[in-house]
Amino acid sequence: MEDLHNTTIAAIATAMSDAGIGIVRMSGPDAFAIADRVYRGKKEKRLSEQQTHTIHYGYIMDKNDRIDEVLVMLMQGPRSYTGEDTVEIDCHGGVYVVKRILELLIENGARPAEPGEFTKRAFLNGKMDLSQAEAVGDLISSRNQYALQSSMNHLRGNIRNKICELRNEIIYHTAFIESALDDPEHINVDGYGEKLGKAVEKMMNQIHGLIETYDSGRMIREGIRTVILGKPNAGKSSLLNALLGEERAIVTEIAGTTRDILEEHINLKGISLNVTDTAGIRDTEDLVEKIGVERAQDYAEQADLILYVIDASMPLDENDQKIFHIIQGKKSVILLNKSDLDVVVKEEDVKNKYFASDPSIFASKEIMEFTIPVLNVSVKEKMGIDVLEETLKSLFYEGNLSFNDEIYITNVRHKTALQDAFSALERVMESIHSGMPEDFYSIDLLDAYESLGRITGESVGEDLVNEIFSKFCMGK
Repeated sequence: MEDLHNTTIAAIATAMSDAGIGIVRMSGPDAFAIADRVYRGKKEKRLSEQQTHTIHYGYIMDKNDRIDEVLVMLMQGPRSYTGEDTVEIDCHGGVYVVKRILELLIENGARPAEPGEFTKRAFLNGKMDLSQAEAVGDLISSRNQYALQSSMNHLRGNIRNKICELRNEIIYHTAFIESALDDPEHINVDGYGEKLGKAVEKMMNQIHGLIETYDSGRMIREGIRTVILGKPNAGKSSLLNALLGEERAIVTEIAGTTRDILEEHINLKGISLNVTDTAGIRDTEDLVEKIGVERAQDYAEQADLILYVIDASMPLDENDQKIFHIIQGKKSVILLNKSDLDVVVKEEDVKNKYFASDPSIFASKEIMEFTIPVLNVSVKEKMGIDVLEETLKSLFYEGNLSFNDEIYITNVRHKTALQDAFSALERVMESIHSGMPEDFYSIDLLDAYESLGRITGESVGEDLVNEIFSKFCMGK
């Protein structure tokens, strides 16, 4: 890893826009000395002579030119975010002001920080593990209350604690086996395979449980991939506009108005939806519209959620049957739109059409439960939208999502490492059942140990660390 001891970094920590306050921060061995060169306070005492964790009022000076009136916060390492001497300058928030102060710090010995370098230094200096460092990035990019809560729990160390618990269990058994192999006269491993098997099975169940949270975790972090399907003029684009609260999609009486994909991010009661409005599903000879229909089907295949909009004032037909076939096995909500008009489609008609869309389930529909929510709405009259929001919350987060004890895996890197650890423990179980020598156990146990260490950063290379922190925003 890089040598942090000889460089001092500086960056603007607030957004580059006009604001009441701007923050420029420095971290490194020369942070206080550089601050002394540009700061003039009311008292003659230098900043480097002040107590740690104190705030000082004064001016940033370029020789004899007064740049800005500021507050300067001092934090001596290791009692700082990065674990190093840190200076934060609170100045007025104009774009020019903060840029000028940053340039002045660089002129006096600091270097521009790379994206995420402050958090990277916190990790490398042992102030947090890699899962907590990644949680900082997730916290900044949180789009809803669930993502925020999840990121805060990761930052507090709930993933780290669980991974450390598993690794401690693994290393305990590995150490016992290795000790027995080195000193067979005093340490007996007869029957140890049975004891180890029970411990490994318990760990596998715990790891599998973590892996199973990934889909929910991904949706918490990134948003629910939502596709609006339906026939032309069913009200798909009107639904998108209603959810957005603005006229984003073009709505006309002409069937086939929407021909291409329109994507928007929507936050509904703390739930993030990445919504895709699609072309109406129907048989058509129009080449452009046909391409739009094919794209709609492709997006539906990858969706976490499908909102199927039906014009309840028109009878169901073969195009609806095609859509029912598309949503088979997908998490879906069916909206009977235009319920303020004379309706000809009811929930029972929807159920019958759904089962008829696939002969294999139609044959067994007597013993199958229809679990897709069917809601009566009128997008035009804004009727039923609140019920839709509550339904979505219930579908994905089981009503009230609690983070008190739950750990949600939100990072594909963590999921991959858990899968690798699970596979290694599977090999341990195979060795136990096959009656293999004990040294086979320790080889795969150590593989699981290393895989779990990739989550906390105890078994990662410099290239991966650099890649992770390169995705952070500047100044963090």
